[in-house]
Amino acid sequence: MNPRSDLRKKLAGVWPLLDERTRRLLAANEARALGRSGISAVSRACGLSRKAISKGIKEIEAGTAPPPGRVRQPGGGRRKITAHDPRLTGAMERMIDPETRGDPESPLRWTCKSTRTLAAQLSRQRHPISHTKVAQLLHDLGYSLQGNRKTEEGEDHPDRDAQFRYINTTVKRALAKGAPVVSVDTKKKELVGNYANGGEQWLPEKTPVKVKGHDFPGPDVPRAYPYGIYDLGQNTGFVNLGMDHDTGAFAVASIRGWWRHEGRRLYPEAKDLLITADAGGSNGSRLRLWKLELQKLADQTALSISVCHFPPGTSKWNKIEHRLFSFISSNWRGEPLRNYETIVHLISKTTTAMGLKVTCRLDRRKYPIGRKVTDEEMKRVNLERHKFHGDWNYTIRPISPKLI
Repeated sequence: MNPRSDLRKKLAGVWPLLDERTRRLLAANEARALGRSGISAVSRACGLSRKAISKGIKEIEAGTAPPPGRVRQPGGGRRKITAHDPRLTGAMERMIDPETRGDPESPLRWTCKSTRTLAAQLSRQRHPISHTKVAQLLHDLGYSLQGNRKTEEGEDHPDRDAQFRYINTTVKRALAKGAPVVSVDTKKKELVGNYANGGEQWLPEKTPVKVKGHDFPGPDVPRAYPYGIYDLGQNTGFVNLGMDHDTGAFAVASIRGWWRHEGRRLYPEAKDLLITADAGGSNGSRLRLWKLELQKLADQTALSISVCHFPPGTSKWNKIEHRLFSFISSNWRGEPLRNYETIVHLISKTTTAMGLKVTCRLDRRKYPIGRKVTDEEMKRVNLERHKFHGDWNYTIRPISPKLI
């Protein structure tokens, strides 16, 4: 668990609903709770300046408040920078992400440039702005600002950004044709039982839900493996809740379940399916079992299945993380996942103001680990690698269709 990432998600959930003062006070309260280095941590998470957070702490400690009906003290505040420079937002978006600007269906919304670099470039384009204001605008626009992140080899893959652009282009083309495009991944496995679950829920005062005092159970304690399929075109989620192991066979069985219960009804004329997936785990780019099972699915559905993998270490940019998993986590926060039925119920009840609907099914089948795929079996996979990074991008076509 990454405390900084959890804090960013926590603040992002309510940030657009707050005014200037409540943002400052919320950030200040979080900083006080974190203690040493709390101001810096909260500043990085929400984009407010350290000065503003420090001011909020002083307000909390002094118990001061503006007159009723006001956010600021009389005479306080200044016009937003975008009011002085209405073209600033557009200039920054073009600079950060020219491939996806204005495209709500893009699977990515990211930037790897520092706020100081962006501020300097904007200033050269006659949009004078400080790096702290850049951070605030980025948060308001829904961007995540990331620093350099190293892979196991010690550095980012040189084609990382090019792969992002390739995924964006491929997704847009598929959606334009009306083809199904799904983002897939396994949410982290969950303990099933009366164990503490992160977050808080509203309950009568001094009546917290009582759970076990530790969450380090042995191997005999059941686990849940939620494998998610997010349909970019329909804004719907399908979760296959596994009880056994998270394997390549389980991953493809989950996609097969989505196609049977939802996909073929929504896309009756479909001949192609595009999948965006992480580079590792049960749907990893190098996993033989994943490709072998996809061949079976292609034969069963008569679909040509294309897969675009995110570069190693960048799975958080996959749309499913922000459009599905984050809302599931919010929906069951503070609720012990006592049994599988509870988990299915909580996932199925996940909705958003943007119209997200989620279906969840319990998968009781066994998916043994250790399955070895032979070279002979791999030769029977009708796999066509794309010209750009065929290890990350490929299409598996049906050989002898047997429709399910």
